[in-house]
Amino acid sequence: MTVSEQLKSAHRLLAGDTFDSRCPSRPIMDQVTTRWGTLIIAALITGPHRFSALHQKIGGISQKMLSQNLKALVRNGLVARAVEPTIPPQVTYSLTALGESLAEPLTAMMIWFGSNTEALVEAQERHDRTVSAS
Repeated sequence: MTVSEQLKSAHRLLAGDTFDSRCPSRPIMDQVTTRWGTLIIAALITGPHRFSALHQKIGGISQKMLSQNLKALVRNGLVARAVEPTIPPQVTYSLTALGESLAEPLTAMMIWFGSNTEALVEAQERHDRTVSAS
């Protein structure tokens, strides 16, 4: 599928309910596309992680924020939570099949940002110079 075909397909899908404030996918989309939701899913692409490993891997996230986001991603069916009956219990997080299907387009977006960071920063700087000169 070419980029223009993807855009047309996305527009068709979004043109319906997604723009409606009552659309049930909007809260899920909001949660997944936050900085933390995106980074958690990206971190889990490489395989299952325990909470502490995720916390170390995702720089800047607090334990509370990680916990809240993991709970939401588990609730949305994107992440699986496995508890091993040890003392203390060991909890491992991994992507579900649904989460894996989201990981590809999500990482494509992250790759796009990585590839275009320089152009984005230059655009910001150009804008800031224009605004401060006004």
